[in-house]
Amino acid sequence: MIVSRPLFEIFNAFAKLGLTSFGGPVAHMSFFRAEFVEKRKWLTDDAYADLVALCQFLPGPSSSQVGFALGVQRGGLFGGIAAFLAFTLPSALFLVLFALYADTLSGTFGDGLIHGLKIVAAAVVAQAILGMATSLCKTQATATIAALSLLIVTLIAGPLGQVLAITFGAFLGKFVNKSEHVPTFQNTPTRHIPVFAGYIALAFFFALLLFLPLLAQFTSDLRIQLLDSFYRAGALVFGGGHVVLPLLKTEVVATGIVNKDSFLAGYGITQAVPGPVFSFAAFLGAASAPMPDAALNAAIATIAIFLPGFLLVYAMLPHWQKFRNWQGARSILAGANAAVVGLLAAAFFTPIWQSTVLTALDFALVIAAFLLLMVYKLPPWLVVLIGAIVGTLLGQI
Repeated sequence: MIVSRPLFEIFNAFAKLGLTSFGGPVAHMSFFRAEFVEKRKWLTDDAYADLVALCQFLPGPSSSQVGFALGVQRGGLFGGIAAFLAFTLPSALFLVLFALYADTLSGTFGDGLIHGLKIVAAAVVAQAILGMATSLCKTQATATIAALSLLIVTLIAGPLGQVLAITFGAFLGKFVNKSEHVPTFQNTPTRHIPVFAGYIALAFFFALLLFLPLLAQFTSDLRIQLLDSFYRAGALVFGGGHVVLPLLKTEVVATGIVNKDSFLAGYGITQAVPGPVFSFAAFLGAASAPMPDAALNAAIATIAIFLPGFLLVYAMLPHWQKFRNWQGARSILAGANAAVVGLLAAAFFTPIWQSTVLTALDFALVIAAFLLLMVYKLPPWLVVLIGAIVGTLLGQI
């Protein structure tokens, strides 16, 4: 099989980023701009800003969606797939290996290793909550939406409460946030996506969202359950990255697919690898069953969590210019984003805080890890390494 030069170019560029892009979605956006706007000159700053705006508005992993859109504009649908595989595979493969050998590592180094990773996970989520609250809840209205969404998900457990909280935030945001003038970006042609193909992608998005839960109710097959759970998580999360934590916790911990300690340890080690945070799905899929099923489950979970975001990007790219110039879009998005802060706060309390901070020493270690991230500006992967070492040493005492 002969691989076209554009596809090889796309894969090569994103593979390098998949191996070196630490720091989460915001950092990934900077890496993308440096590589594709400044170095390779695939598109202009305005065109890149337009793509970023689209992917931040839609649910799903924003940085991966930007990468997918860049691949599509460079090499069509197969270009988008090449960008996704190259950017995601390094972190996904590492996390699958960690899931398979986590018990061995725990037996070798003691439970302190796993507990150290959980400590760092608590600090990372606390940092995310603070950063998001600072940027997304600047007004009394958005702060109120965040608080009310926290109340909603506390009173109504499960996916229903999360969907209601986000819907409520978007609805309320339309009325309490004054629309700002939205600058018009240049209309970047998307010649690789026929309009009818976008409509097909949108139809697939809703069909899977509606029918996968029905299919899961009529079968006990774990793979169908994983496909349904991870697709729904990817379809409903706004903000990407850490925000997917409460949805995944509901889908895999509450249902008993993955235990709480394994979930938090995997989330902690996810902070130490480059690439998208949504690669956490690969760990959860692998942790759901022993080999050889672990590898297939990891692939199903990974594809399922990224697929809805990619379908929406593919559907919206031909129409985004007109939609973005709608004045009410920012108000709706501001309300939905504020609601996300409430969802993340709820996840921070349960299961993270309740299962991690058991002693005064645990509390001190969480604070120390938080300071390393916020005050000393250490990269998350280094804080994860420190947490693993400290946890292991304390576990031997």
